[in-house]
Amino acid sequence: MTRLVKKHLTSIALAALTGVSMAAPLTTGWTSVGGAGSSSTADGNISLAPGDRAFVYVTTTGGINGVGRLSSVDNSSATDGSTVTSDAFTAKAGDILSFYLNYITSDGAGFADYAWAQLVALGGSETLLFTARTTPGGNTVPGFGMPAPSVSLDPASVSIFSGTAFSGLAGDSGRCYSSGCGHTGWVKAEFTVATAGSYSLRAGVTNWTDTAFDSALAIADVRIGGISIDPGVVPEPGALALAGLALLGAGLRRRRT
Repeated sequence: MTRLVKKHLTSIALAALTGVSMAAPLTTGWTSVGGAGSSSTADGNISLAPGDRAFVYVTTTGGINGVGRLSSVDNSSATDGSTVTSDAFTAKAGDILSFYLNYITSDGAGFADYAWAQLVALGGSETLLFTARTTPGGNTVPGFGMPAPSVSLDPASVSIFSGTAFSGLAGDSGRCYSSGCGHTGWVKAEFTVATAGSYSLRAGVTNWTDTAFDSALAIADVRIGGISIDPGVVPEPGALALAGLALLGAGLRRRRT
């Protein structure tokens, strides 16, 4: 069977076979072109982000031809892909933009799928923040053959961990095409905004050479100046406790009534 002739399981059968969570729609405030979703629980090999944070993701599953590419990369072998964009937020000069990313790919060998994240200013200027790319050996982050990202990464470079069970890969969840497949784990990115203005965070992922063996990029805990701008974030434990007390109080009032 060739790479192009692959049969995708239904999401229900996939969940039963691999134990991954069912994908959910994007959280409020995010928009997508192509494949995207969100998760508030661990999903297969993909844990919640540090601090038990929920995440959104963009995936080549359901990708569209020509979407998800970086113009600064030689895309002669790029095929289909997807993008996801956050709601607009305001930043002051000197504010720190921080977030976590996790690249997941079922591809390998010489099929160099890639992912990226960028800061998009109102009016259209773009700053590349993060890159990741499938490689059979060496570091997956930053992505080889791609422009250097302009952020501080922790860790600074990442090779791949084994394990591709993730509902965002649909029928490719748990699959692996040769060396290079897996996930990077959560990588923290920080960027100092130079100019005050209105911005969005945009991320994309692209298949390479063919449309087989999908890849995805998960994004979590987006903050500007230490303030969360991500409506999909899991509340802090203290906030959850307060919310629980409020609900308990409301229930007691109804019972008294």
